[in-house]
Amino acid sequence: MKISLIDENANRLLQNEVIIKIRNLINAKNLERGDKLPSERIMSEKFGVKRNHIREAIRRLEFYGVLKSMSQSGTILAIGLVGFNGMIDEIISLDAPSFNELVETRISLELKTVGLASQRRTSADLKQIKKALNAFKAKISIGDDYLEEDLLFHLAIAKASKNSTMVSLMLLITPPILATYDRDTVCEGDIAISEIKKHEDIYLAIEAKNPELATKMMSDHFFKLKKHIEN
Repeated sequence: MKISLIDENANRLLQNEVIIKIRNLINAKNLERGDKLPSERIMSEKFGVKRNHIREAIRRLEFYGVLKSMSQSGTILAIGLVGFNGMIDEIISLDAPSFNELVETRISLELKTVGLASQRRTSADLKQIKKALNAFKAKISIGDDYLEEDLLFHLAIAKASKNSTMVSLMLLITPPILATYDRDTVCEGDIAISEIKKHEDIYLAIEAKNPELATKMMSDHFFKLKKHIEN
């Protein structure tokens, strides 16, 4: 299921229109939790939109947990009607998050995951983190673009936290951050040896199973980014 936090505005508006139509249909039929919705084909014909637009709207509502697609059974209402209506109002009022909001979320998330990773990591996890660290060091040392290697380093740490929800959130928020990342502004003045040391310090703290130190090292790593979004 593909969910994007930075859909184009026109696409988001169309999705919202379809979601409102789905809500109105559910209310007109007075559906309750567990009741089945009409098929995508029927809703497409009724609403006068393409089936892929219906499918995208349903996937978005699935993401927020208000609908659920059942294998060979279609789509059902996953919560009660009162809760459904309340959540729909919030879902359609959401704006695409700004770069600063995404970064704030990522920093808070990573400070938690690195602490958990320091407590829960296995030897296999440590090897994956080290592998990602070495790939990052190789790229940054020769001046190549290292953002993707940096991402894999942080994802390896998130995986070591043994919390799949946090990994999912990392996968959700990181691509839009990379898509809007202004390296010249955020990383101005950074040098390779400094960035390598910050990553090595995080790794060593995880290796030592020291969550307090790992959290501090991750916070130090994000210092310039935090200052950037505060300005």
